[in-house]
Amino acid sequence: MTDGAVPVERVEAHAYTIPTDKPESDGTMQWDSTTIVVVEAHAGGRTGVGWTYCHQAAADLVSSTLAEVVRGRDALAVGAVWDAMVAAVRNIGRPGLASEAISAVDIALWDLKARLLEVPLVVALDAVHEATPIYGSGGFTTYSPQEVAEQLGGWAEAGIPRVKMKVGRHPDQDPARVEAARRAVGDDVELYVDANGAYSRKQALWWAGWFADRGVRWFEEPVTSDDLAGLRLLRDRGPAGLDIAAGEYGYEITYFRRMLDAGAVDCLQADPTRCGGITGYLKVGSLCDAHTVDLSAHCAPQVSAQASTAVWHMRHLEYFHDHVRIEHVLFDGCLEPAAGGVLVPDRSRPGLGLELKQADAARFAA
Repeated sequence: MTDGAVPVERVEAHAYTIPTDKPESDGTMQWDSTTIVVVEAHAGGRTGVGWTYCHQAAADLVSSTLAEVVRGRDALAVGAVWDAMVAAVRNIGRPGLASEAISAVDIALWDLKARLLEVPLVVALDAVHEATPIYGSGGFTTYSPQEVAEQLGGWAEAGIPRVKMKVGRHPDQDPARVEAARRAVGDDVELYVDANGAYSRKQALWWAGWFADRGVRWFEEPVTSDDLAGLRLLRDRGPAGLDIAAGEYGYEITYFRRMLDAGAVDCLQADPTRCGGITGYLKVGSLCDAHTVDLSAHCAPQVSAQASTAVWHMRHLEYFHDHVRIEHVLFDGCLEPAAGGVLVPDRSRPGLGLELKQADAARFAA
């Protein structure tokens, strides 16, 4: 160790499964609970917290492999620790579960570093923005037109100027649901839709025109995000003013490079709890800078709001109903939307500014 280094003493991981408040589904999946894997990293009398939304097996991977890789390394050298974790999962397989586990540890290490330096995370990240714009996200395909209108209308009334709903599972029901949403939010609020890859190329192209006629401004994953040619088709032939977005399932930098090189999206998405944590997310941000394409953060708002302030071409953050609810259950100090529909990091508290509510979390132990 060099002078000034602060060795990581231990890393712990625990999984918690929290039921949804209603049955939920999107264009291609349905669920009634969400599992969050929370990591705590300890060094120098401080504790950093990070997390990912995935299977509880990620907690086992952290405990069995990554904790030993991280232990003893300098908590102030997060990039070097990230590199060591990536090397350690070579034979496990980087995309998917391993990347999610790395993400949770990396977020915890960034939080820990900022706490050791006694600065807010946005200071440690050298933020270029004071706040992160958000859009309310939910409107699940299990929701009736009335339920969609109530949820999206509630966000609009709260001052959030962008809202998103799920489509594609029951196409015959979507016209009534979309029109109910539009009436509820009014003409001054941007309306987004997310098909989660439910459509074929030709179906998506038809729906793009229909959505645009109702003032929809954002069409997320109209086809599977693996179909870069299909996304490019929608981007080239879709209506003007309707942005095509994808990228939330990216785990490695090469995935995002291929999507950008293909010209597949008007706005790229990335999830800090999947793409390698804050370290990986900032790498994606640099790619967006090089391509002059905006980056939108996918979910995990209490992490994404902070990390996005350090992204030059940042557009906004998905303020996802499930994750908002879970993070408020598990953590004290959660950010709340401010005027204009933004999350403003608390610069009076070190790190992420959050504290894990251990007793509350224990009730949901997986």
